[in-house]
Amino acid sequence: MTLPGKLDSRSVDPARPVGDEVLVGDRFEVEVGAVAHGGHCVARAPDGRVVFVRHALPGERVTVSVTEVLPGYLRADAVEILSASPDRVEPPCPYATPAKAPHVGRHTPVAHCGGCDFQHVAPAAQRELKAAVVREQLLRLGGLSPAEVDALGVRVEELPGGPLGWRTRVRYTVDASGRAGLLAHRSNEVVPVDRCLIAHPAVQDAPVTGQPWPTDDRVEAIAGSGGDVTLVGSTSGVVSGPAEVTERAVGRRWRLGVQAFWQVHPAAPDTLVSAVLDLVQPVAGERAWDLYGGAGLFAAALAPRVAEVTLVESDREAITAARSSLADLSNVHIVRSTVERFRPAGDPDVVVLDPPRTGAGAAAVRLVAGASPRAVAYVACDPAAFARDVATFRARGFRLAALRAFDAFPMTHHVECVGLLLPA
Repeated sequence: MTLPGKLDSRSVDPARPVGDEVLVGDRFEVEVGAVAHGGHCVARAPDGRVVFVRHALPGERVTVSVTEVLPGYLRADAVEILSASPDRVEPPCPYATPAKAPHVGRHTPVAHCGGCDFQHVAPAAQRELKAAVVREQLLRLGGLSPAEVDALGVRVEELPGGPLGWRTRVRYTVDASGRAGLLAHRSNEVVPVDRCLIAHPAVQDAPVTGQPWPTDDRVEAIAGSGGDVTLVGSTSGVVSGPAEVTERAVGRRWRLGVQAFWQVHPAAPDTLVSAVLDLVQPVAGERAWDLYGGAGLFAAALAPRVAEVTLVESDREAITAARSSLADLSNVHIVRSTVERFRPAGDPDVVVLDPPRTGAGAAAVRLVAGASPRAVAYVACDPAAFARDVATFRARGFRLAALRAFDAFPMTHHVECVGLLLPA
């Protein structure tokens, strides 16, 4: 099987053996091993070096083309499938393929979009790959034993809506000619696209890629659950649509500034709230912290169930949205602060942690663990950062008692986890 974008043989000298000196564009065959965090699989080059291979699946034999040569390891695309996995499918998007063949005498391939990692994988198998990554990160970075990981029964749950047409917020980059597109993998190169198939239909139909953007470096399209679509240019500001986006979740309505954070999958807010509540089981009379609370999604769900919620958030737009959207909840106290600088008046019974992709970090974990809550729900969009923080919690006397994972980013390598941490 030859994939679209197989490299032209004229780009590599077939007489030069692949030895100690490997160049971008070199090709060789590999047996593909396990999936790794980041949307690639692990293989070995003929010289023994590790190769991180995109567009491949575990168990396949493929021809790879080297895309990067780095100290100690290589990155490559699978450009020809010699022995295919039964989980391989045809990518629905023509941009989600290996790089196009370079021009003669040019070693750098013409890039394709880097937004999706797993369009060549059947959806159920994508979730299995993501579950394998979560397990591996907990073993390697979280310090859990194989028996502890097995006891968690890690699996990735499907969200409603299917693998395409879900992304409600898409940021396009504008190239030097004023065309909007998406970035290539690990590159600042802009790939002109006519539409992004994982984008929400309202985002796909928005007039972004079909017109020039002479003054903007970036353009973001936002489809709110209220039905509005807003286009925001990095220089132009709001180009069309409302200046505030309407979102609905947990039976409430939010008005958000266009830069405020909100989950990009329409089903994610209610799904994650349900998982958090199921895990921590809040009790009437308890006190709760909602750290990295954003616009107040978890605080809104906790408020009717506990005596008091303290929401901590540092982003100005998120704080504005929280204060407006939760104004009717008298038992929610909103504090504008970083989590690390937060100085609480008392200790909580339950804590919800929803940090950015980089994780909470040691200082935030120390704050939470030192407050001795009976339960912590950790909402994570990066399994590596989550596993590192789990290790820090374990060192402070907590254990990972339960874990749920959700495919909130189909076709990509990203996975959303909700972990329950309890005093050991």
